[in-house]
Amino acid sequence: MAWFWLIVGGLFEVGFTTSLRFVDGFRNIPWTLTFLISVAISMGLLELAARSIPMGTAYAVWGGIGAVGTVLVGILFFNEPAALIRILLIFAIVAAIAGLKLTG
Repeated sequence: MAWFWLIVGGLFEVGFTTSLRFVDGFRNIPWTLTFLISVAISMGLLELAARSIPMGTAYAVWGGIGAVGTVLVGILFFNEPAALIRILLIFAIVAAIAGLKLTG
């Protein structure tokens, strides 16, 4: 169950990093609230998962999910570049996350 919570926490990390695009110096209240709620949930789920998964592994996986997810959101919704090297590097992050899961 810890891995499930870790994955969900990583997805909420994508939520808080994406909402940063819209907070406008924390003057946009709805997006600021979305950011704060997403951060709280994401960190809470990371802490919950880290009770069973080694903290270094949990943090690396959580951060990797957030990084990959945020890059994909940028490419799919904000017209960020989808250059071959970016895609290959995303696959490298995913491979590293899978490696941590397999060795943990």
